[in-house]
Amino acid sequence: MKKLENKRAIVTGGTRGIGKAIVLELASQGCNVVFTYSSSSEAAAKIEAMSAGLGVKLLGIQADAARFSEAEKTINFSLEKLGGLDILVNNAGITRDNLILRMKEEDFDQVIAANLKSVFNYSKLSVKPMMSQKYGRIINISSVVALIGNAGQANYVASKAGIIGFTKSLAREFASRNITVNAIAPGYVSTDMTEKLNDKQREALLNQIPLGKIALPEDIAKAVVFLSSSDADYITGQTLVVDGGLTM
Repeated sequence: MKKLENKRAIVTGGTRGIGKAIVLELASQGCNVVFTYSSSSEAAAKIEAMSAGLGVKLLGIQADAARFSEAEKTINFSLEKLGGLDILVNNAGITRDNLILRMKEEDFDQVIAANLKSVFNYSKLSVKPMMSQKYGRIINISSVVALIGNAGQANYVASKAGIIGFTKSLAREFASRNITVNAIAPGYVSTDMTEKLNDKQREALLNQIPLGKIALPEDIAKAVVFLSSSDADYITGQTLVVDGGLTM
């Protein structure tokens, strides 16, 4: 028996990196998934094509997570195509890194909108169908930098720290409705960015991680499955740190 058989999920930012891994891991556990993307329709089509092999529905929809009206469009699309909503994974996010003295106002505003306001948009709209069925799982993707800070990322860190506070507040609001709300704080994950590091940079990075390796996107996706499943029924308002021991 698969852990998420016949469950229905939305994953924002689901065509690459951690988001794509989350979509496919949920699907491998029997979950039907609607995922959003900003521009990569080709990548979305490739994921949709995996539906038959996985025996579930995989449906992409182009939407700007920072815009409430487009989040509403996504929710309505999901309810129509999947017949309901059990799991929301707020994963969409961007970076506009720079030291604060060089950071433009629009760089701060865009990151807060894409990373934090998007979580408000989708959470607000998702809890309505979850409340009616008295069941729901909301998982918000934060970051370890929300816990320790990072120079040159004041906007990104602020958005990810905001997600942790938002998670705790929402968990208190909806616990009585059997809706759990948790966050995951990934450490360094193997992505396009980390693959560009030279040997010296990679060695310096690995020396900070007790386990001595960088996480794979699938490591984060498995944590999402855990928090989405009945194994985590009694867990809410928590931040699960998946960082190889970096912040301990």
